Amino acid sequence: MAIAKAERLMNLALCLLGTRRPLSKRELRCSIEAYLEAGSDDSFNRMFERDKDDLRELGLVIETVENLDGDTGYLARRDSNRLPPITLDAEEAAALGLAAKVWQQARLAGAASGALQKLRAAGMPEAEDAYEVHSALEPRIPVHEAAFEPLMLACRDRRPVTFDYRKANSAAPEQRQVEPWTLECWRGHWYLAGWDRGRGAERVFRLSRITGRVRSRAGAFTAEVPDVVTVRETVESWAGETATRTARIRLRAGAGYPLRSRAISVRERGDGWDELEIPYGHGLDAWLVEFGPDVVVEEPADLRADVVDRLRAVAKD
Repeated sequence: MAIAKAERLMNLALCLLGTRRPLSKRELRCSIEAYLEAGSDDSFNRMFERDKDDLRELGLVIETVENLDGDTGYLARRDSNRLPPITLDAEEAAALGLAAKVWQQARLAGAASGALQKLRAAGMPEAEDAYEVHSALEPRIPVHEAAFEPLMLACRDRRPVTFDYRKANSAAPEQRQVEPWTLECWRGHWYLAGWDRGRGAERVFRLSRITGRVRSRAGAFTAEVPDVVTVRETVESWAGETATRTARIRLRAGAGYPLRSRAISVRERGDGWDELEIPYGHGLDAWLVEFGPDVVVEEPADLRADVVDRLRAVAKD
């Protein structure tokens, strides 16, 4: 059925593009085999209206013209449906080629590959692929969370969603109603920024903490989408990137390399543990909990208490 519809749409588009005068419904019905097989006038009219709307959604500009005798005709002028020439230089073409290689999951990879093929067919210059010829490295953005694709589509279509979200210090997930704005990857983790309807404020959610299925909801957004959504800046502030204090922790030898990369100082204790001084800001307790028994907070006392509370909440589950 999908192939038959695609063939019908193609035939309709060719008829509308190939005529110099508007064609009436009767003429189009006589010219396209699938329309001739329609059982009744009502069936044909419904099919034709759906096909016309589908072609317009695909970008075809279809004009409706009223003839002198009162009949309605349709045509798609070539000058109205011709794309401007592609004017990308070699560096821009290389950037698009690199972007197409980033995605790993099949759905996005297929879309990116198809877009490149269309651009090349339209005259985009071929660019040397430095990542294929001269290097064994290939740039990729890993996406393991099942919530990524439905959230990506919801961001694109501006559709509210609901999902169960488990905070780092909670034993059980809570349902959130969110108007999704954008997704961004930061330090190997994906985050969603959007408007949390239940809290009436902007929030950032880590996708790995979304449990269950992401469900779409009908209706429009209730909050205005900002021109610039600063996901990374928000996450950085929550993760202590803008910290003005320091914390002292014990870290098991050979573990916690992300913590070591941010440490201000590292001292070997000689008992299988190292002592680190690291920046301390909002959200550091949630990050430390992820390292489990490999981390022990020495000071300050409030950070140690927060980490203990989070670990107890997880242990209760």
